Amino acid sequence: MEFKTDALLLKASDYGENDKMITLLTADRGKISACMKGVKKTGAKLKFAAQPFCFAEYVLAARGGRNTVISASLHDGFYFLRENLSAFYAAATVAGACDKLLLEGMTNARLLVGAVRAIGAFERETDFPLLRFLLFAAAEAGYPVSAAECPVCGKIPSGRMRFDMQSGRFTCADCSEGVPASEVTYLAVRAAERGERAEEGVRRALRLLSAYFSRRIEAELPALSTFLELGL
Repeated sequence: MEFKTDALLLKASDYGENDKMITLLTADRGKISACMKGVKKTGAKLKFAAQPFCFAEYVLAARGGRNTVISASLHDGFYFLRENLSAFYAAATVAGACDKLLLEGMTNARLLVGAVRAIGAFERETDFPLLRFLLFAAAEAGYPVSAAECPVCGKIPSGRMRFDMQSGRFTCADCSEGVPASEVTYLAVRAAERGERAEEGVRRALRLLSAYFSRRIEAELPALSTFLELGL
């Protein structure tokens, strides 16, 4: 059986001498694995479709429980990522988050759309679009982060505050035993949730989300750690 699907390539690994195994985030079939035969050969016609972050219409053949890519039509290769190290690792963070949050065959078309839009936005800037995507992805996975009122006392946190890794909520400093969090971190998350701009605290918020993904969701995002270490 053959089928077509719009998909974003999340990762690829060598398989044998000339093949690759890839993981795709598709609109209608969720996360799926597939083989790309002969794609490592010089002049292979589908070499582009095995490149990181390729967004294309893939045509696959499904036989015996395995998928094989037989053709592809490019939507966007995001070639600017090859010349921008910060944008590359931001995109790798997006791909890594999608891979960690979805099980094989689990569908989430919204996550695909959000990932493609975020990666496209990295051509102009990285930090804030990445923050917005990670907040969106966490919510889609059922682990939302909220910068609303303190869930204990009902007040808007200010000054010294804490972040509860279990609930994903910011609280007043005296209302919980969560990890310390700064006001600029809270305000950056709050702005991202509201679709507003945040000029400060975005990197702090990304560091907090890195810890949140690791501890609460048990999803390590090494590309995010590298992105933050680069400081570009």
